[in-house]
Amino acid sequence: MKKILSVFSLVALLAGCASGVKLDDVQVEDRAGGAAGQAAVNGLSSHSLGSMQGIKQGPAGVEHILYFDLDSYSVKAEYQSVLEAHARYLRADRNRRVNIEGHTDERGGSEYNLALGQKRSDAVRRSLSVLGVPESQMESVSFGKEKPVTQGSDESAYAQNRRAALNYQ
Repeated sequence: MKKILSVFSLVALLAGCASGVKLDDVQVEDRAGGAAGQAAVNGLSSHSLGSMQGIKQGPAGVEHILYFDLDSYSVKAEYQSVLEAHARYLRADRNRRVNIEGHTDERGGSEYNLALGQKRSDAVRRSLSVLGVPESQMESVSFGKEKPVTQGSDESAYAQNRRAALNYQ
C-alpha cells in the first residue's frame, strides 16, 4: 500500500510541474533552400555575458549568448548572423568543438526547466547543423535554472537567465 501511495504521490508531483508549453519539434530553417521548419534564430543583446560564464575562444567579436522568450525554445531570427558566424568558425576547423549550454530562469519546477534548457540548446545545435556544422563538433546540455548568470526575481534578471551559451573547448 505504501508503494502505491508513493507512486501516486510522485505522479501528482510531476503532473503539478507540467506546463502547457510543448517541448517537441524544434523548428529551424534550411537557408540552402529546403525548409526544415520556421527559423528560430535568436538575436543577442548588446552586452555579452560570455566573460561571466568562462566562454573560451570562438569567433572574434561575435556574441556567444542567445536569449529566449518566456517558456520558449525558438531561436529568434535576430540571431541568424550570429549563428552564421559561429557556423563559419566551426566549419573552418573540424577539430573545434562547441558545448551549447541551455539555461532557464528560476520560475517553474526543476524537471520542466531541465527539459526547456535542453530544448533551447538543441534548437541552437540544430540551427548550426542546418548551417553545415557536423553533429560531431557540437554537444548540447541543459543546466535548467541551476546556473543563473544574475540573481533576482524581476523580468530583467529572468530575461538574462533565459539563454543558450556557446562555449568552445
